[in-house]
Amino acid sequence: MRVNAYAAPAAGQPLAPTVIERRAVGPDDVLIQIEFAGICHSDIHTVNGDWGPQPFPVVPGHEIVGVVTEVGSDVTRHRVGDRVGVGCMVSSCGECANCRRGDEQYCENGMVGTYAATDRDGTTTQGGYSTHVVVDASYVLSVPEGIDPAAAAPLLCAGITTYAPLRRWGAGPGRKVAIVGLGGLGHMAVKIAHALGAEVTVLSQSLKKQEDGLRLGADEYHATSDPSTFEQLAGRFDLIINTVSARIDLDAYLGLLAVDGTLVNVGAPAEPLSVNVFSLIGARRSFAGSMIGGIALTQEMLDFCAEHGIGAEVEVIAADQVNEAYERVLASDVRYRFVIDTATL
Repeated sequence: MRVNAYAAPAAGQPLAPTVIERRAVGPDDVLIQIEFAGICHSDIHTVNGDWGPQPFPVVPGHEIVGVVTEVGSDVTRHRVGDRVGVGCMVSSCGECANCRRGDEQYCENGMVGTYAATDRDGTTTQGGYSTHVVVDASYVLSVPEGIDPAAAAPLLCAGITTYAPLRRWGAGPGRKVAIVGLGGLGHMAVKIAHALGAEVTVLSQSLKKQEDGLRLGADEYHATSDPSTFEQLAGRFDLIINTVSARIDLDAYLGLLAVDGTLVNVGAPAEPLSVNVFSLIGARRSFAGSMIGGIALTQEMLDFCAEHGIGAEVEVIAADQVNEAYERVLASDVRYRFVIDTATL
């Protein structure tokens, strides 16, 4: 099946219209007509080669929402007409200890990314900036009624990327949580942490998004460009989620943690970060990382968001605006996630 798509022909090159081939629907597969595809900062890192060589041409996109148009003969979880989602992975071995535990994203044999990865048949996966995709049904999520499909698309990456550590490190009533950065990931973290019942503080470079942060559910909002912020908030937080994909002073942020507090990095900067071990041992603090979530947890996140009326704040664009959107993401000029209307392909 040949379908329309937008692809990056080479590292750092603008995305352009193209036609790609999707595999035939196998017994365990689902064919999805894509409605919306979110633009993640990871897409830009990949296209720019920030994370190393890529198998160009690459069709990015791992925040996919669409409608099932065909199912394989062995598929029972999804039916034609269902609204579904696909996130950052489309396969894993299913047999290793991590997969059996529901942590397919940490597959010991390597999970298969939704784009720029080697699929089970040896081909290169191509992502959601396209009209259709064929995916193993085990990696297809049900999108509950009540979530706008455009607002649901970013949940498949930004939503689960923030929900997973908030759940893993116990965000909830009586817990003080700080979110570093109010962008695509950060705004979802604020919404979810608030819905979980935590006391939420946003730590952003400036106060220009303060009104938004408080509207989205933050209890407090502080500018990290003001040195007094780090004095005023020292030792306050049980959990800090760092969503920014740029270098930060880890030691300064670790100083904001209470005893036994944890700073979790979900942003993925291209440059290494350094930490002074005394920032950890002085208060039995932890520095951790987290990457998306397993399929079961992602479904839990979607159901949680539907229950609490949570969707991403999105700006829907046509496919031919994708290069401009990339520039605006890099300039932090989006509130808070671009989503491509794939009907424009």
